[in-house]
Amino acid sequence: MKKMEKTTRFARTLLATVAGLTVAGLAQAGEVEVLHWWTSGGEAKAASALKATLQAKGHTWKDFAVAGGGGDSAMTVLKSRVVSGNAPAAAQIKGPSLQEWAAEGVLANIDDVAKAEKWDSVLPPVVANVMKYKGSYIAAPVNVHRVNWLWANPEVFKKAGAKVPTTWDEFFVSAEALKKAGIIPVAHGGQPWQDFTTFESVALGVGGTDFYKKALVQLDQGTLKSATMDKVLETFRKVKGYTDKNAAGRDWNLATAMVIKGEAGMQLMGDWAKGEFIAAGKVPGKDFTCAAAPGTAKAFTFNVDSFAMFKLKNEANVKAQKDLAAAIMSTDFQEVFNLNKGSIPVRLNMDLAKFDDCAKLSSKDFVDTAKSASLVPSVAHGMAVPSAAAGAIQDAVSQFWNSDKMSVAEAKAKIASAAMAK
Repeated sequence: MKKMEKTTRFARTLLATVAGLTVAGLAQAGEVEVLHWWTSGGEAKAASALKATLQAKGHTWKDFAVAGGGGDSAMTVLKSRVVSGNAPAAAQIKGPSLQEWAAEGVLANIDDVAKAEKWDSVLPPVVANVMKYKGSYIAAPVNVHRVNWLWANPEVFKKAGAKVPTTWDEFFVSAEALKKAGIIPVAHGGQPWQDFTTFESVALGVGGTDFYKKALVQLDQGTLKSATMDKVLETFRKVKGYTDKNAAGRDWNLATAMVIKGEAGMQLMGDWAKGEFIAAGKVPGKDFTCAAAPGTAKAFTFNVDSFAMFKLKNEANVKAQKDLAAAIMSTDFQEVFNLNKGSIPVRLNMDLAKFDDCAKLSSKDFVDTAKSASLVPSVAHGMAVPSAAAGAIQDAVSQFWNSDKMSVAEAKAKIASAAMAK
């Protein structure tokens, strides 16, 4: 019965989202084929909201869903489709990969939609620039995930007599108190992307925004080889000492479950972890704490999902594609989608009345850091540098994390060398 009520509520939400949309252009109705990998839970619901919006405009939605959370399988399928001259209308692509696809000459210019919908005034420039190629929009952003979060179990902290840390010095004091109380201080999944998610939060918290930009976005060799990088690596290795011996290979959601159950005190992870707490019936501010990773309260590492728009020949389908781009950035869709996804709207002027306290804090910090130039792209999640360099740096960081014998100097040299990968 509860499941039926929940489905009904969601159906009503979708109807509310599409209410008022006209079906007056039915004569120009086209088909929009969308490649994505939102195939589970809230992600699938979020995708269905977009489908409903397009159908309300009279268009046909053709789902091109490829399972596999990271999207690797989807990219393989997409490449073969594009090479054969049969590209979908839109595909889930993000970060520097957008520019790589645009350079191939296969993406459509959607400046007319962006201008009509005033995207430049509702998107932070650092996000808008990722969506552009040579100054023109070629993709529509869907949401913002904050990566530099610390999730904590307040009951466990109370038991240990510890406080949720705001600096790295406080982090290690709290970690020691949790350890003495017989609790695993840090829940971690030993996979390269998780190691790097932790690393970039340490780099941002220890080195600051300017260091992060120079080292991990601009890949400046002098900064990568600096004394500040020594301190980052030393702090990073110290965090490893407070994880458990079974961390290797653990999925991120299983690490989150350790915090939910009180087996571990805290986890450094993006805001998709919030979905696990919510699914377990936990309430933000009461059953779990969301805080910026130590030392990063005035900074924000972002991971933005987006849809690249491919060049099409059929005029009706081009119209459907432009309607899709406009719908993605609409306030109605941004609300419905992000409530289901656990992320926050990418628009800066949104009403967040329906969002929880963690989302409201994230949105406030997103707006503030956009103004203060402390909004930075996540390297771990493909937003900052070309894939070859990102992969090589991630591998070097993981090698250091997993090897007690590798010195800080060796790790620093490996990372600097990896940054030059093409």
